[in-house]
Amino acid sequence: MGRWHDGRGRLWLDAGSGGANPGAPLPLEIAASYRARTRGLLGRDGIEGALLLTPASSVHTFRMRFAIDVAYLDHRLTVRAVHTMRPNRLGRPRLRSRHILEAEAGAMAAWGLRPGTRLRIET
Repeated sequence: MGRWHDGRGRLWLDAGSGGANPGAPLPLEIAASYRARTRGLLGRDGIEGALLLTPASSVHTFRMRFAIDVAYLDHRLTVRAVHTMRPNRLGRPRLRSRHILEAEAGAMAAWGLRPGTRLRIET
């Protein structure tokens, strides 16, 4: 995978991992710099697709305007846990979590994203 950089890409759910629609890519924003990770989804009213925070092992939703789904990913981009967080909450750090994927609440369930799902990212 190499080193990540801020920017845009596409997110794919691998076909063998049980996602609802593995053939359709999802829009993805990548936040790899300290500044981009700190900003995250703050100040937004929503997001189309998802935001990848890397490296990261925990998140918070203080000062956010909407609830989000949070997926904790390991170094191989396998989902370890998925949670929905309302605004003004602090998420627990997850062991072995290297990346965090954020999306609007309910989106990950619609995508079929659950623990064990493998992801692929194109930049």
